[in-house]
Amino acid sequence: MTSAPLPDAITRPRAGEGHHKVAVETLAALHRRELLVHCYRMLGGLEDAEDAVQETLLKAWRRFDTFQGRSSVRAWLYRIATNVCLDALDRRARRVLPAEIAGPADPSQPPAPHEQDILWLQPIPDTLLDLPDPDPAADPAASMVRREHIELAFVAAIQHLPARQRAVLLLREVIGYTAAETADLLDTSPPAVNSALQRARALLGSRLPHHALHRPSGDTADLVRRYMQAWQAADVTALVALLRADCHMAMPPTPSWYQGRDNIGTYLRQLFTHPWGRHLELVPTAANRQPALAVYTPADDGNAHRPFAVKVFTVNGDRISAITGFVSPNVFASFRLAGS
Repeated sequence: MTSAPLPDAITRPRAGEGHHKVAVETLAALHRRELLVHCYRMLGGLEDAEDAVQETLLKAWRRFDTFQGRSSVRAWLYRIATNVCLDALDRRARRVLPAEIAGPADPSQPPAPHEQDILWLQPIPDTLLDLPDPDPAADPAASMVRREHIELAFVAAIQHLPARQRAVLLLREVIGYTAAETADLLDTSPPAVNSALQRARALLGSRLPHHALHRPSGDTADLVRRYMQAWQAADVTALVALLRADCHMAMPPTPSWYQGRDNIGTYLRQLFTHPWGRHLELVPTAANRQPALAVYTPADDGNAHRPFAVKVFTVNGDRISAITGFVSPNVFASFRLAGS
């Protein structure tokens, strides 16, 4: 894999700690966002990814004198970042969504209490995904594949892979390194990389839901607009009409989730019997290259709204096949929306 020439701040003669600072600042400016997306895929959480990037850049600062130029700076940083993520995964459980730990809930009953001790998958705002392509001659179709590799279904599925298989899959099929380059990054051999990639592909194929293989066939912005109009009118019939029959809805950190549009309709009818549900405010946004809504709840004094959740839609054809509402102040804050 080719890379752009190193900037002067990196290639000029070393001049002690001052140069280290300039060099690492330059590396951060060039690669921070790309590394953040890689670490997010590896770890399934934006907060974890931000910590991993900070640790990566700290290690790069400490080890700058050891960089010999045998690989690109980008590859060197991917080596550090991937190993930081592998170390983190050795210390904790994988991130999950509610359907992975519980069966469908009864929509006529209140959702189960929040489970704050569970590591829930987190979304990533689209504002952090607008990466310049490192290769100016890259095929636009390849860029589209990379976008598909950030959707919630994909990120959730790869959390089931053993950590090193996950790293191999991402480095080979998402980042685009060869088997030899990946082996060098992970201190292993090309045959071991190819074997791990085969196993990762097989497990991933069994984990990705069927709807993840389909694409929206219409204007998702219009679909979201109609959803918002139906919500504002508390029109459950219109809301349900926008859902696929097999749609599911989850709202971590509650483990309760609902399977099928009829059950989702039952839940929504219950919600709209309360003034709180009828007065939620919805604002369009985007996450994981999917349409999303920022949800604001009425403040206690009734005179304003405060951040509540980010609701991410999976669209299959011209209907919604999944709704995942992340009820978390930290998740909301990462979108840098009004009130966060």
